[in-house]
Amino acid sequence: MKTTKLFLTLSLAGFMSFVSFGQNIAGSDHDFSTESWNSTGEICIVCHTPHNAVTGLTAPLWNHEVTTTTFTLYTSTVSPSFDATASQPDGTSKLCLSCHDGTVAMDNFGGQTGGTDFMSGSDKLGTDLSNDHPISFTYDAALATTDGGLFDPTTTNSGVGSTITADLLLANKLQCSSCHDVHNGSGVAKLLVKSNAGSALCLTCHNK
Repeated sequence: MKTTKLFLTLSLAGFMSFVSFGQNIAGSDHDFSTESWNSTGEICIVCHTPHNAVTGLTAPLWNHEVTTTTFTLYTSTVSPSFDATASQPDGTSKLCLSCHDGTVAMDNFGGQTGGTDFMSGSDKLGTDLSNDHPISFTYDAALATTDGGLFDPTTTNSGVGSTITADLLLANKLQCSSCHDVHNGSGVAKLLVKSNAGSALCLTCHNK
């Protein structure tokens, strides 16, 4: 009897966890289950798979072709200049760009490489990132001190639970996921990690 109750409790907890996840991403901009190019009808499979995943990446069980593009990076000649060290997108940002740069078809998942449905419109960032917020750079206390216009990420509250470093950075780097929650966990428009009303999201890091 105790074993049965334990099993039912664990099963219910797992089910509720799944429902919560499904309610978040279902119907969001990253719900591809009804797209004509996704014949599986599944939500998660475009990016993730339980078997035969792409290895060597920072995302779990990745299932989508990864971009090999060399991007034009952000630069600034306006004072104060960009004080971080710019580098090619890496980590989760590179995975985001594997659809959003427009060079890899959205239906190139599950080993498919001959897809024909490419990102378009305002969702397509292209390969020139020189006019987009810089990504894949180390954001630490040293950068905050050098820049003078950034909060120390190791001590500043992110507004979503803990510090900027703990909640918004990956391996101390600012990535696309620092501002965007790909699974729509917050439920905020444009897949933001929190509301940007009154520039609140921007002012999490920028001391202006």
